[in-house]
Amino acid sequence: MEEYSKILVFVMPIFLILIIIEKIYGHYKGENTSPNMDSVSSVSSGMVNSVKDVLGISVTLVSYDWMVSKIALFQMEANVFTYIIGFIVIDFYGYWSHRLSHQINFLWNKHAIHHSSEEFNLACALRQTVSSFVNLFTFLLIPAALIGVPAKVIAITIPIHLFLQFWYHTKHIKKIGFLEKILVSPSHHRVHHAINPEYMDKNHSQIFIFWDKLFGTFQEELENVPPVYGITRPARTWNPIRINFQHLWLLITDAWRAENWKDKVTIWFKPTGWRPENFENKYPVTKITDVYNFEKYGIQHSKKLMYWSIFQAAMTLVLITYMYNSIAIIGLPNVFIYGAFIFLSVYSYTELMDERKSSIIWEGIRFACGIGLIFYFGDWFGMNHLFPFANYIILSYLIFSLLVTIYFVSIKFEKETVIVA
Repeated sequence: MEEYSKILVFVMPIFLILIIIEKIYGHYKGENTSPNMDSVSSVSSGMVNSVKDVLGISVTLVSYDWMVSKIALFQMEANVFTYIIGFIVIDFYGYWSHRLSHQINFLWNKHAIHHSSEEFNLACALRQTVSSFVNLFTFLLIPAALIGVPAKVIAITIPIHLFLQFWYHTKHIKKIGFLEKILVSPSHHRVHHAINPEYMDKNHSQIFIFWDKLFGTFQEELENVPPVYGITRPARTWNPIRINFQHLWLLITDAWRAENWKDKVTIWFKPTGWRPENFENKYPVTKITDVYNFEKYGIQHSKKLMYWSIFQAAMTLVLITYMYNSIAIIGLPNVFIYGAFIFLSVYSYTELMDERKSSIIWEGIRFACGIGLIFYFGDWFGMNHLFPFANYIILSYLIFSLLVTIYFVSIKFEKETVIVA
């Protein structure tokens, strides 16, 4: 927990700086690929995902540690060779877990968030799941366990492997020459995120593109077919927590409505998007049928709301950074309380981004929880030791946030027609 949080404190500013550079470069080139509201939603998704990971809110049915202790044929030391082997095995693991997430109905729920942006930019790389509570794919690391790759090597390599998938989420880097034959490039990954019929469910590789070529899922980006991004059942919300559970909720309701038990059971294991017969007519859901002719979500919005959303995301990032830097001070179980407050914060301000009047209720709950925590602990999780008057700063922020939310709701989200910036 503490070790991973320290890594994130180092990595998060790098990601944020790169996102800002991409934004500035897009303005310079006259090709803004990073609308602010979309980027705030993406960054917010990344924040709640990182909190979930730091807190370890997931269960691994069979751990790698256990596998390597039971089935290892050799005892290998942690050296350059074992790190290379571990990296390749993790990439193989990543290809198949990624591919299965696209192909099996109930697994799609944990991955839909990553594809939910209707843009393609570095920020959307941060759209990662909080809905995956059980790790089902450890068995894919059996090859590494058999040859005795140490658990320490796998533990270190997995976050590195994840962070290396950030850079290719961009439209500004075109093709990268001969490296296209070896590595996953922005061009390859644009194909993967596209909903064009020519591109659907292709290019599942994460670092080395040869897995797709080996297993028959490779597709080149075509000059005459510009990728269109998103998911065919569009999210229609900026709230990352809502997006995380949309597909699951549809599966639950479809399974409940299904008239025969076979459909109730098999719906979970059918190909992604499958629904019982006639359900598309009886219980229709919004679906994109013409990828070249649909309106993106949130292209018109209040400029004031946009700036407020950016401010809220920035403040939440500050609170998370303090949490990650101070886990030892905060301690257990208080760090879980802090994490819950972060989830509540993101849910509240992204509900406001969606212009839902219910956002005032969520902000009221957040305000009450924040005030309650300060009075209960007498301090904001030990922050007064680092910043004098921290309690007053947090209290002022909570009051200000509640008043601004009331302001937006009370004027019924009066819109200004603006170009998304």
